[in-house]
Amino acid sequence: MKKKSGVMLTQLRLIILFAMMLFSVSTIKATGIPFQKPGEPSIEGRWDMTINVAGKELPSWLEVVHSGTHRLIGQYVGPGGSARPISRVNFKDGKMSFTIPPQWEQEDNDIIVEGTLNGDNLSGTIIASDGKTYNWVAQRAPSLWRKNPPVWGKPIKLFNGKNLDGWHAMGPNQWVAENGILRSPKPGSNLVTDETFNDFKLHIEFRYPKESNSGVYLRGRYEIQVADNKGMEPLKIYFSGIYGFIAPIEMTAKDPGEWQSFDVTLVGRMVTLVANGKTVICEQQIPGITGGAINSKEGDPGPILLQGDHGTIEYRNIVITPAK
Repeated sequence: MKKKSGVMLTQLRLIILFAMMLFSVSTIKATGIPFQKPGEPSIEGRWDMTINVAGKELPSWLEVVHSGTHRLIGQYVGPGGSARPISRVNFKDGKMSFTIPPQWEQEDNDIIVEGTLNGDNLSGTIIASDGKTYNWVAQRAPSLWRKNPPVWGKPIKLFNGKNLDGWHAMGPNQWVAENGILRSPKPGSNLVTDETFNDFKLHIEFRYPKESNSGVYLRGRYEIQVADNKGMEPLKIYFSGIYGFIAPIEMTAKDPGEWQSFDVTLVGRMVTLVANGKTVICEQQIPGITGGAINSKEGDPGPILLQGDHGTIEYRNIVITPAK
């Protein structure tokens, strides 16, 4: 009798499991998101985007992932601001669309993004919060995975302490070199190195007045936040965070007016950051570009960029050790 009951219970479980599978498949078909089969076109993954605005190419970024079995979600980085969550990405018959609310934009209208998948390329339009429509293109972002550990070269002083040799402003220049200090006395242009780099170790020191804000961009694409956040929670948009993506494990910011330091190691997408002598990010993967990046060409080497368009900031003792 016990044996027969056990067989019936097993059969009942199989019937329930089969019914659940049928329900899941019908639900997925209804949403237009089929099970992914090998070789089928897929919107999932990370995309390096470029938006064309009046002939100017503005970098952007998109990630699409599964949430459960029948929903696509993601995150988006525009030319400015931090990563924005996408609650639903629609994808059917090669067509993709999603909407997100504005972040730093003045208008209160949703941003509407539509695109078409063609192999490893996406293209489409974006309706900005001001109602204007712009074209964009995107390619799958490279993994940047390094099979072998780096072999480090010799340290290079990026700032000679006397002038701006080896640097150039991205607009009208307000940066000055005085007594071994590279200073932006007022908001203005960002400053970038003439030379570009792949993997490297970077040491940099900085000082800011109360409530000021700057940033150090690795390869010109990934911002480490420099801001007056002492005593605040260690968030991904605050001091020593990879802006909008990775939060430090501890807030180590000092008082305004004090010299502070970052020691950064960047290998592919993997970043380790020591802020004021404490490791606050340990071998974390940077998903994609942050707002304000110079471009979205993640596979290319890039410069060191110092943000000068937010507030007064001073830098010194900038030394990079590139990988061979």
